[in-house]
Amino acid sequence: MVGMSGGDREGNLEAPVRHPLDWKNSGFYEEDALIKEMERVFDICHGCRRCFSLCQAFPTLFDAIDASETMELDGVAKSVFWQVADHCYLCDMCYMTKCPYVPPHPWNLDFPHLMLRAKAVRFRQGRAKLRDRVLTNTDAVGRLAGIPIVVQVVNAANRTGLFRKVLDKTLHVHPDASVPEYHHDTFLRQWRGDDDAPAQTEVTGPTRGRVALFATCYGNYNEPQLNDDLVAVFRHNGILMRVAEKGRCCGMPKLELGDLDAVERAKEINVPLLARLVDDGWDIVAPVPSCVLMFKQELPLMFPDDPEVAKVRAAIFDPFEYLMLRHKYGKLRTDFKKPLGKISYHVACHLRVQNIGMKTRELLQLIPQTQVDAIERCSGHNGTYAVKSEFHESSMKIAGPVVDRVRQSEADHYSSDCPMAGHQIENGLRTGKAPEHPLTLLREAYGI
Repeated sequence: MVGMSGGDREGNLEAPVRHPLDWKNSGFYEEDALIKEMERVFDICHGCRRCFSLCQAFPTLFDAIDASETMELDGVAKSVFWQVADHCYLCDMCYMTKCPYVPPHPWNLDFPHLMLRAKAVRFRQGRAKLRDRVLTNTDAVGRLAGIPIVVQVVNAANRTGLFRKVLDKTLHVHPDASVPEYHHDTFLRQWRGDDDAPAQTEVTGPTRGRVALFATCYGNYNEPQLNDDLVAVFRHNGILMRVAEKGRCCGMPKLELGDLDAVERAKEINVPLLARLVDDGWDIVAPVPSCVLMFKQELPLMFPDDPEVAKVRAAIFDPFEYLMLRHKYGKLRTDFKKPLGKISYHVACHLRVQNIGMKTRELLQLIPQTQVDAIERCSGHNGTYAVKSEFHESSMKIAGPVVDRVRQSEADHYSSDCPMAGHQIENGLRTGKAPEHPLTLLREAYGI
């Protein structure tokens, strides 16, 4: 077991740096080398234990160590290592907020990337479950579930207790988990945009006032209203809008599965499309934090030498980040018509990782008679983790402190930048009151 003396901390006061993911190296997939690195990192984690409250990955590890004969890592069965990887959903909070040993510290810990490597090894070995392959194939599921008649059947079945029990038995999707609705009238089907708008718009700081919307799978198939609200707010602020019409899933679900080749296939479709839009004078915005993070962080770490990936990374923004950049240069409209009162606002993990500050809270607090109570804790949803039968209870336990904060706030609204996190909170509250996305609230305040 390692200690935590002052000497151990040498270098950890510097800003964290992230090394590229060496996933093209054949050694990346060697199980023996993976296990050896897991032993090294887990032993350091055991001696530190700062991250015990972040998710279920760390308690799984620490409980196994404490229950072993030696009470050290050498007494833990290797099967537990894979359980730890299963409980990691790549939120990056341990790397960003807790771990004192991330690079440039000489111990060079990157727990999320180590867990990603474990997932990739397991996927390469053919050990991924059918359920996980289905749940992460968001484009195909969205297209199939959105067929007329089929969409009504799917949505009705997902609200039926008997069907959810069958789904639990067959695909191991927990009957109490929140699952999204699907729409035939998707956002892209109903889109009417400014694609042919003139190029003469005023460049304001790092923004150009012309935005190409990466609609995301969720914003297209599951909650098209989310993109409708974004477009309405941006147009109200004089921003020209178009969409990246032939885009595919950003690849985040496949990343969380460890299917890195599928991530590359998605990148080969999306990045050239988005890079051309950037070259044509468009900025990029996406309404889901995980999707923005995919282009800002994960793809650049997987493809560090790809100039088009770097170009997209520099031009993609979170919606509230973009609007607050406009505000910095006097280009945000503040003609709010309606106060919002008190908002209980959950800050999504994949938004926190972007290191842009609380731009959503900053903008909402510009609205008169509006108070925003920010909650910086994980909701426990995290992609497909919360819907899996074996992990749902753990996900709700992680969500507990967030749900309690929302309940105790007695706010007029509760909200999260991640729509799925919002529904996870709704599932914990069980009051019948639905979450309202910050873009929806902003549109309401504008009265548009």
